[in-house]
Parts: sequence; C-alpha cells; structure tokens
Amino acid sequence: MSNPCAAAVAPRGPRQRAPTAGTDEKRERILRAAERLFHEQGYARTTLDQVAAALGVSKPFVYYYFHNKQELFERLSWTPAVACFTVLDGDEHAHLPAQQQVALALRRLIATTIAHYPAAFFSYREPQAYRPEYLAAQQALARHFYDRLCVLLERARAAGTLQFNETRITALAACSIPGFLYSWYRPDGRLSADAVVAELSALAWRVVGLSPADLPVDAVAAAG
Repeated sequence: MSNPCAAAVAPRGPRQRAPTAGTDEKRERILRAAERLFHEQGYARTTLDQVAAALGVSKPFVYYYFHNKQELFERLSWTPAVACFTVLDGDEHAHLPAQQQVALALRRLIATTIAHYPAAFFSYREPQAYRPEYLAAQQALARHFYDRLCVLLERARAAGTLQFNETRITALAACSIPGFLYSWYRPDGRLSADAVVAELSALAWRVVGLSPADLPVDAVAAAG
C-alpha cells in the first residue's frame, strides 16, 4: 500500500546520520525498552529517564534517536496500526470467493493484533496520548481497511453467501472483537496465542454469518 499518512508520523528531523545496521539496532533497543515501560506503567507515568535507565544509558543517548516520549509512543503504535489495517492489501487471495476473503481478513486482523502485543493495544488504552495529526493518519488507515472490507462483504451478500443488513455496522462489529483484547489478553494466559486467534476468529465469522464449516481447511490455514 502507498501510505498516504507517512508525513503525519515521520520523524521530525532525524537526530542521527543516515541509518546503519548499528543505529537501527540501537533504535530498536530503545523502542523495546519504551514499549515495556509504556505497557507496565502507562504513557503519563513513563519518562525518558526511565527508558534510559532501563537500557543503562544516558538520556542524551535516547534523545539522539528520538525527539521526545510522544514520538516513541507513536512510533510503537504506528507499526501495528499499519500491519493490522493493511491485511487486505495484496492480491494473494483475490482468487477466492468474497466470503472466504472476508474470513481470512478477520482472522489476519486478530492474529496481527496479538502478534504485535502489547504495542497494538496502546491506542485502545490511551487514545488521549496522541497528536491530532497521528490520530488523523490512523483513521485514514482504518478507512482504507474498512472500505475494502465493506466491498467484500457486499460482494458476498450479492452472491448469497452472507446475510446482514448494514454493511458498515457489520464490518465494525466483527472487527471490534480484537479491539477488546487490550483489557484481558495475556501472552501467558490459559490459551495459547493460536488458540485465542481461533476462538476469536470463529466469533468474528459468526458476526458476519460465517462458520468454520463454510470454509475450506486450506483457506483457513492460509490466514496464518
């Protein structure tokens, strides 16, 4: 997908020289430390001093790669946002019937959300922490996803394979299921990540009128 929102979350004047393997590794270390602290303490209670202390470095080291705490938070949130809202991009499943493409999209959305734990949950937990520019970019990504999903839903309804009334409401209802993960999902919970994906996918499919029995086994497995 050509990202129309990149400018809204692009770094504001990178502090380091052209990225190298070494600088990329250091940036990643900072992001991972910040992600853990944001998850454990929340945005407001996390400071760059704490991020630096967690890494055993000075605060100027963090400032060399990131301008401030908000940039860190938005960077961490943007990666899962793009991953989730572009699950319908690409044409590897375009040959499948519309209802199967819908099923795969919902499963991929759920699996991608879980795969990006905990950063994928930040926007649900603390929406007030983002700049308006960031929120607008995220909303544009979401519209991109829902526009494509609604087209598939309407094709499936026209083909007689799905039954529902309001297309957009149906899409929003099915995709709201992974949105609630932030309040209860734990990687070390009773069910494995794969088991949670399977359970939630079946629920999302039910919202749009599908059941696993409607889908070929290879199509379900293709969602990952």
